[in-house]
Amino acid sequence: MKPRVAISLGDPCGIAPEVIVRALGEPRVRETLTPLVFGDEAIWRRAIDLTGVDPDLPFVRPHQIPEDRSVGAVVTVTDLGHAAAPYGGETEASARAQLGYLDAAVEAAIRGDADALCTGPVTKSAVAKVEPTFRGHTEFLRDRYAVPRVAMMLAGPKLRVVLVTTHVAVRDVADRITEEAVVETTRLAHRALREWFDIPEPQIAVCGLNPHAGEGGHFGREDLEVIAPALERLREEGLLVRGPVAADSAMPRAVEGRYDVVVAMFHDQGLAPIKTLHFDEAVNVTLGLPIPRTSPDHGSALDIAGTGRARPGAMIASLLLAARLAA
Repeated sequence: MKPRVAISLGDPCGIAPEVIVRALGEPRVRETLTPLVFGDEAIWRRAIDLTGVDPDLPFVRPHQIPEDRSVGAVVTVTDLGHAAAPYGGETEASARAQLGYLDAAVEAAIRGDADALCTGPVTKSAVAKVEPTFRGHTEFLRDRYAVPRVAMMLAGPKLRVVLVTTHVAVRDVADRITEEAVVETTRLAHRALREWFDIPEPQIAVCGLNPHAGEGGHFGREDLEVIAPALERLREEGLLVRGPVAADSAMPRAVEGRYDVVVAMFHDQGLAPIKTLHFDEAVNVTLGLPIPRTSPDHGSALDIAGTGRARPGAMIASLLLAARLAA
């Protein structure tokens, strides 16, 4: 049986509904998975009108989710109406809706109604106004599943990166780079490559924090005193890790195929290269959860919402990868 994927609609004011509708209109997506979309009927119909694509899914309420896992549906979590979710805008109702769709999709997955999660992009700043503790999907899912640690992987056709720190101010990054954080993140990357990507002996490059990986301590001590000892521990466990490596050296070598994944120390160190290379194809994968969770590696794009110009490539890739990891 095809895996059933719980899909949260994301920001109803952004491009998420449009790219989800377009992606679910693709025959290869529907041949691979059964969709369970958590969203809003009016917003869904608006996306259908905008795109001219109708995935032909029935509307149900959360208590009516079909027990037959081969049946898909749009689960109506909210009844916003267009005025409460203007294209490119922001309202309190639309901000709460984003969190509501996500929470409902996660709850369904925890109940066993879905085999994987795929989350539509949200506008973090809007959600944070109604839920100040919200920092992003990765942290939300860690807390919701009550797991000790998760990690963010960005996976593209030629490059995969995993982040030691995620949504942290740059001035705070160095304090968050601990030996334990490097060890645990790299272990999660290693396990994911073995179990989900079928790579029996992953080759892992671990970036330094500072320019030139510290240049022997000349540009900072973290590479020598924190990252290097972490890598020694991992080597003793049998992991094939190289580093600390300067990020500008590790990334092109990974693209060439020398490494299966690059562990980056902070958000933009990892995301800038992969978005440059794979903007329409990169998939955000949360490591450390009991089920696969994916998301397109782009935001809610409020500036083009409602124009019909949003490209669904990353959402298609996210859905297909979620299904593959859950199969």
